[in-house]
Amino acid sequence: MISPPTPLTSLSRLTTFSIGTNNTSLPNSIRSSSSLSVSSPPTMQGGFLSKKPYEPPSWASHLSPIPPHTFSLGHLPTPIHKWNLPNLPDGTEVWIKRDDLSGMQLSGNKVRKLEFLMADAVSSGADCVITVGGIQSNHCRATAVAARYLNLDSYLILRTSKVLVEKDPGLVGNLLVERLVGAHIDLVSKEEYAKIGSVTLAEILKNKLEKEGRKPYIIPVGGSNSLGTWGYIEAIREIEQQIENSGMAKFDDIVVACGSGGTIAGLSLGVNIKQLEGNGKKPFICSMRGL
Repeated sequence: MISPPTPLTSLSRLTTFSIGTNNTSLPNSIRSSSSLSVSSPPTMQGGFLSKKPYEPPSWASHLSPIPPHTFSLGHLPTPIHKWNLPNLPDGTEVWIKRDDLSGMQLSGNKVRKLEFLMADAVSSGADCVITVGGIQSNHCRATAVAARYLNLDSYLILRTSKVLVEKDPGLVGNLLVERLVGAHIDLVSKEEYAKIGSVTLAEILKNKLEKEGRKPYIIPVGGSNSLGTWGYIEAIREIEQQIENSGMAKFDDIVVACGSGGTIAGLSLGVNIKQLEGNGKKPFICSMRGL
């Protein structure tokens, strides 16, 4: 089965976010499988896959640079509902923000970052994207699907064990989806990944593709950079609007599973800026690594 997307969470009032193979010239243990050719990105007016000008929350309008556009890739806003856990301390409520419902193949926290990153890729004139992750990376799956929606090729550098790096990775879990959308899959051993690093591996592949006449755009591990972080600054605005529209009490704490750090960076930045702007109590942000 496809592994579930990472959720998000908050406490006391707590909300939770449920958020054929050919060798290449990359280092020793990387292999790739070919993908489909692509044409120019689609142009749509409104709704899913539409490109739209970005207007930041008023409390974040002083940040720079502000992204000029986003692509509408997620089914947003995602709902917030009470999570009836047993044995909670008196006076404690746990609510969950269902970012696992942000869209089928793109579900989870990845899609919010990709709305900004894919818009930048298309605006830069890229014809393909490169990203890096584990062998069953949800981020890599979401990137490959988003790229196919936008008529871009995708190149995925996937980390796996040394004994498996020379074998076909098969059609298990996220790999099935990635191959269905025509992603190029490159394998690298965990040892080589640790030695070389994700940034250098992506740059090596980028240089190779540029020599072939391609125009690649690199998306970092987890989509976690300053641009991707805007996805979860936006999530804070979304939560704020949901609280105002529903009459829910404000949350005291936010708990989020943490991997590459972009989600918690955006949430932390958002709540801190709002607090500095005098918009009420700042929730405490807590991360749980390795979930």
